[in-house]
Amino acid sequence: MCGMSQQRPDRSNPHPSAGRPDASMSLLTNVMDHSLDDGYAEAAARKSAEGVSGLPRTLRAKLGLAAGLVLAALVVTVGAAQARVSAPTLAKEREELIHRIQKGTTEADTQQQKVDTARDAVNRMQREALKQHGDGKAELLSLLAGSTQVTGPGVKLVVDDAKGASAGAGGPRESSDFSDTGRVRDRDMQRVVNGLWQSGAEAISVNGQRLTSLSAVRAAGDAILVDNKPLVPPYTVLAVGDGQRLSTAFQDSADGQYLHVLQENYGVRAKISVENEIKLPPAPSLTVRTAKPEAGAAKADGADTGKGTS
Repeated sequence: MCGMSQQRPDRSNPHPSAGRPDASMSLLTNVMDHSLDDGYAEAAARKSAEGVSGLPRTLRAKLGLAAGLVLAALVVTVGAAQARVSAPTLAKEREELIHRIQKGTTEADTQQQKVDTARDAVNRMQREALKQHGDGKAELLSLLAGSTQVTGPGVKLVVDDAKGASAGAGGPRESSDFSDTGRVRDRDMQRVVNGLWQSGAEAISVNGQRLTSLSAVRAAGDAILVDNKPLVPPYTVLAVGDGQRLSTAFQDSADGQYLHVLQENYGVRAKISVENEIKLPPAPSLTVRTAKPEAGAAKADGADTGKGTS
């Protein structure tokens, strides 16, 4: 067409290298030289390592767990065996400890009996001395000294902390002013005792501790001490005297009003009752180290016998 001769393109030799004998082998050679990529190589290495160990990883984990359980069971078994072996030893030590406690308690009771016997002997000698030199007033002096048990009518005053009161750091109401702790402090009991003395009480005890002219009410932390013996609430104050008159005089006194203020403002609980008969135990023997009777001193029948507790 168009006067031009048509020639077929020559496709017999498309590439210049088609005539080389190894040109058709290059792809196969590449495949053979690089049969595995890096990821396949790592997987093959791990599989080879597992093959070296001889066991799959999951099986090795199960075997490790089983070994741990066996070891724990062995430890428990050994501990139980040791406990069974040591049980007789512990029982023997416990029995020895109980025996020592019982022995110590028996010895303490024996010593207390000796103390009571010696105290009775001292009190007896004191009474004999008072009979010889007390001009017939041995019983009165013993009563005033608190060295003999007394009985008679009087009042019972129970003072207790407010409901829900808790121990505070530094002791009950240790500040100079009142606080809202609701706990009874040593100064409260001092005023109660002194108020009863001034209202006509002839003998007083607090929680079974007989008060004398040398008694002191103090505080140690949260505890109230009477003659260095700690007391716990409620505080039961027994006072021998003319019951109804003593009760009325105390409640009308400044110290009775003070106790009423504690009740109204701080929740301190107090209850007073008149009793037909009250028994007070004797106080321990008094030891006077400084005071000495003056030789030839005149005897005054109307000497003041009032007491105070500081």
